[in-house]
Amino acid sequence: MSLPPIKRVAVIGAGPAGAIAIDALAQEKIFDIIRVFERREEAGGCWIGDKVRPANLTNFSSLANRTADAPLPIPPKLPAQTPKSDRPRFTESSVYPYLETNVDHLPMSFSQEPIPTDKTDKSIALHGPNTPFRHWTVMQQYIKSLVERNNYEDLVSYNTTVELAEKVGNEWKLVLRKEGKQNDYWWTEYFDAVVVASGHYWVPYIPAIEGLDGFEKGRPGSVIHSKHFRGRDHFKNKRVVVVGASVSAADIAYDLAHSKTADLPVHTITIGHAANGYFGGGAFEHPRIQQHPSIKSVCPKTRTVHLVDGKSIPNVDSIIFGTGYTWTMPFLPNVEIRNNRVPELYQHVVYQKDPTLLFVGAVGAGLTFKIFEWQAVLAARVLAGRAKLPSVQEMKEWEEKRIKARGDGVKFTLVFPDFEEYFEDVRKLAGEPENGVGRRLPEFQIEWFKAFMAGHELRKAMWQRLNKEAREEEEREKGAVVRAKL
Repeated sequence: MSLPPIKRVAVIGAGPAGAIAIDALAQEKIFDIIRVFERREEAGGCWIGDKVRPANLTNFSSLANRTADAPLPIPPKLPAQTPKSDRPRFTESSVYPYLETNVDHLPMSFSQEPIPTDKTDKSIALHGPNTPFRHWTVMQQYIKSLVERNNYEDLVSYNTTVELAEKVGNEWKLVLRKEGKQNDYWWTEYFDAVVVASGHYWVPYIPAIEGLDGFEKGRPGSVIHSKHFRGRDHFKNKRVVVVGASVSAADIAYDLAHSKTADLPVHTITIGHAANGYFGGGAFEHPRIQQHPSIKSVCPKTRTVHLVDGKSIPNVDSIIFGTGYTWTMPFLPNVEIRNNRVPELYQHVVYQKDPTLLFVGAVGAGLTFKIFEWQAVLAARVLAGRAKLPSVQEMKEWEEKRIKARGDGVKFTLVFPDFEEYFEDVRKLAGEPENGVGRRLPEFQIEWFKAFMAGHELRKAMWQRLNKEAREEEEREKGAVVRAKL
């Protein structure tokens, strides 16, 4: 399959996927125009630290049925100005002051740009002097540095949301909205191709629970998603229920329990729910955490959480949901999202119906950020006409084979455990740079995978060690109470 000459390329997003896509495209030295549209005020994606607290959650039914991120109405005539929109667009990040990466820096680094070695005292104390984890500020600055090099920042329009991307003839028409202090400014631009690098950890998923909306309205801010967690201090002496069995719920519940910040025990909804495949459920075994089965309903009046086993948790102050995200792309109304994945993506990158639409970062469990680089180079080579795609039929067969093996849902997007196979398939599709033009992808190195897994084992060992220390502390405290009564 071949494409017509591509000279104008739009990139949506300036997070880690967008940052490496910029370089991959620029190094092909064939495109006349590369334009990047980022709806935040700077580069960094979900690693940007918000300067204000997130707005309280509303409209829980739309969060539950995955319809929360509806497109804005577009003015009938463009260019135009409209009053500044106050509709939630879920652009806030999930950063809190002491957040650190939970993956080793080696598999996170791009192949030619190592992540800085800066380490926090906290991380060293927990994991030793060779701790592989990095503070969120290191990660944001790393991403910003990729965008700021080589004058790439001149290509970026910040505070600019792509509200619509549609194919008109042989061109992509983008409807753009730039946020001003009082008004929004709308206009259109045209491109030959679009690279979507906007991520899929933005719109919270919160399951439907009877009474939850009333619980939040009775005390605004008492129901949050893990992406809105801004540190333990807000929950001092509060009775907290944390919902979810994966990594965000584990980190938050553990933080509140081990620090003794929240009212103890911290209650978690984990029984009957599979733990994260990488990190396991060790965090929830802390002696100051009490695990429960699923929530049946919530009583707003008494602030009681009723459980499916007939038991209940009374006088709850806050409920924190670490229940994942809904992948939305309201700017691409003609591209389906089914079961939280984009169908018809060959190698998770090339849209089979129209290879001038490509994706970087449309995967899960895939050696983030490094996998973005492989996808970005493939996308750039395809658009430069230097990578030969298989026929549409062969691309469909690849997808059908994967659906048969993994199912037609989120597991389809998981690269684990086939890292080497995927990285090498994408590298071979992208090919080598021609006459030194283009970004070169190295062969997959097993050390990346080993570091990836070793980082998880390090965190599991930390939980096991600290859990043991907490149990011993509790035993000493009980012994002291007994002796005081004698």
